[in-house]
Amino acid sequence: MLIDIVLLITGLALIVWGADFLVDGASAAARKAGVSEFVIGLTIVGMGTSAPEMVVSLIGAFEGNADVAVGNVMGSNIFNTLMILGLTALILPIGITPLNRRKDIPANIAATVLMLLIGLRGTILGLGNDTLGRAGGAVFLVLFGLYLFSCFKFDSKEASQPGEKPVGTFKAILMILGGLVGLVAGGRLFVDNATALAKLMGVSDKFIAVTILAGGTSLPELATCVVAAAKKKGQLALGNIIGSNIFNILLILGTSAVVTPLSFGGIDLVDAGTLFISSVVLLLSAFTFGKDRVDRGEGALLIAIWVAYMSWLIINV
Repeated sequence: MLIDIVLLITGLALIVWGADFLVDGASAAARKAGVSEFVIGLTIVGMGTSAPEMVVSLIGAFEGNADVAVGNVMGSNIFNTLMILGLTALILPIGITPLNRRKDIPANIAATVLMLLIGLRGTILGLGNDTLGRAGGAVFLVLFGLYLFSCFKFDSKEASQPGEKPVGTFKAILMILGGLVGLVAGGRLFVDNATALAKLMGVSDKFIAVTILAGGTSLPELATCVVAAAKKKGQLALGNIIGSNIFNILLILGTSAVVTPLSFGGIDLVDAGTLFISSVVLLLSAFTFGKDRVDRGEGALLIAIWVAYMSWLIINV
């Protein structure tokens, strides 16, 4: 047990260290490349922190276990929007730009609705089977490419914050790569040893599955967003969350579906409804609730929805 505790603490330290390096390196890269922190958060940070989901989903697809790919993406996006965005907003209300309102947040909900309509067309619309086939996967990949192109096409550089020291390009790249390695390695250590400790304490496999394992692949996003909020880089955090969500749906599910058709049979209406509601709350925050920001009240609401969902899972799984 002592070794598990030491490795657990080591994993947490690597996560914090990795997130700190990644946020600083990403901010420096944004300034050097002449793009906004939101776009860096959405691309480099969002894709990098979603690497665990990509690996898990592709392995599941190649092994013919499509439920793993679909369940992993659904669970990760619910955790991203409800828990991570909620906690980040509690630390620092997240400003929403006009471009976020016009393009990024609508793209997030559009990708979510498209996935649910295609994947659950039998359950929701009574049309065909609840499957995302190879043709649908190819469409997802095309849409991902178009969205990525639009991010750079319509981006506007943001001014650096006063007092920030310039960082060289090579050092910024090293900080990003080192931060990602620390996040992934630390997350793996944390999940493995938290699971081992939970089993030693007699915690049920069901509870471990819907808490430690479900949130484990999202630990990089969580740590990165919390650190970004603490450093008052709300746009980088928002870019990370939206980027991870769109990356998970369009690129990960798209690639996995091209490998093998994905069944949504293990997803019920509570899972789908929770994911849809989380996207709607973010959309409403952009246009009504928060007046150009996700504030602490909405952050608390998002976390409350996540707690309710997790409670339902623990009771019913």
